[in-house]
Amino acid sequence: MKALRISSGQLRLDEIDRPDAGNESLVRVIKSGICNTDLEIARGYAGFEGTIGHEFVGIVENSDDTELIGKRVVGEINAGCGKCALCRQGDPRHCANRTVLGIHGRDGAHAEFLTLPNQNLLPVPTSVSDIEAVFVEPLAAAYGICEQVSFDPDARVAIVGDGKLGILCARSLSPLINGVTIIGKHREKLRLAAKYGNVTAVLLNEIDGLSRNFDIVIEASGSESGFATALDLLKPRGMLILKSTFHGALQWESSRVVVDEITIKGSRCGRFDPALKLLADGNVEVEDLVSEEFCLEEGISAMHRASQSGVLKVLLNN
Repeated sequence: MKALRISSGQLRLDEIDRPDAGNESLVRVIKSGICNTDLEIARGYAGFEGTIGHEFVGIVENSDDTELIGKRVVGEINAGCGKCALCRQGDPRHCANRTVLGIHGRDGAHAEFLTLPNQNLLPVPTSVSDIEAVFVEPLAAAYGICEQVSFDPDARVAIVGDGKLGILCARSLSPLINGVTIIGKHREKLRLAAKYGNVTAVLLNEIDGLSRNFDIVIEASGSESGFATALDLLKPRGMLILKSTFHGALQWESSRVVVDEITIKGSRCGRFDPALKLLADGNVEVEDLVSEEFCLEEGISAMHRASQSGVLKVLLNN
């Protein structure tokens, strides 16, 4: 089968054997989505070698759970050991021995087939399109902030970054808050973010006067400079929520965090069930965030396209 892989630090489209599912489910990938983490992995983030990609929708071809066979599914990306306390509690996202689809120890979704444990797979409701289903993983990451933070409806909340993740944060959180401000560099992306009535879009070069104005700032820029911008926006004793993952070391002024008594919270993966429900109920629009679609054979060109300024979601089709 064809697969988009990192091998010896190089991005390649390879022909490899179809995976042996073993005691997992074999999924035929219909569509997969390129995200910023894929781009960072191609630059060396996480030192991953193998098939990249973790956003997908597919059909279960084979499984020892016969109820899954033939079902259209998405899949939680963290596969735990099944034995530790976290796994026994049903949350393998921080299992010390987990593998992560297309990121750590497990081949990913930019391929014709993938495997995942049966318990990781969620059937997709008929009301959710294939394109919408590909967005379940990033939408779960955006909305997963709500697992960690209880938002006061009157809190002043800003999002730094007008990429896919920033826009999804704005769209999924805006019903919970009276007003959300999203800050970015691209007018068209900000226009998409501001389609929701209580989202205010501000260009980065026009944020004068917003310093120390916000109770919570979500950093989703994917860049080191976004961290400094987020700190500038926070009130003393505010909360900084970090969503970005990027290759490289972060340099920051720890004294500002100490003096202003800032709480920093990392936020990674969210649960898929709430994200699927948001899509099934029509509460979050995502299809307008697709910039372009490529076939898997054009995967290297698709990665290049996804890395260009102003581009949102790029999809791969099988």
